[in-house]
Amino acid sequence: MTIVTVKNKYQVVLPQNLREQVGIQVGDLLEAKVERGRITFTPKSLVDRGIAESLDDFRQGRTYGPFAGAREAVASMKKELRKRARKGGRAA
Repeated sequence: MTIVTVKNKYQVVLPQNLREQVGIQVGDLLEAKVERGRITFTPKSLVDRGIAESLDDFRQGRTYGPFAGAREAVASMKKELRKRARKGGRAA
């Protein structure tokens, strides 16, 4: 068991052996919460909402490409727009 001290500004230093066990680096984010009368810290990463939506699209298979070049990408977009127009979807 490791004992730490709460400093004058309520700061706590996480001992090196604990940081190494969970892979915490300078600048990492930790979620702090109270669980059954104990304070817990859980390493977290924040993802921009747009990036999170893009990652979800990839997981759901809503992707196009890869393309060999710009012409191929534009041709794919035009094909998709024609398909959406036939279904009655918005083509803009």
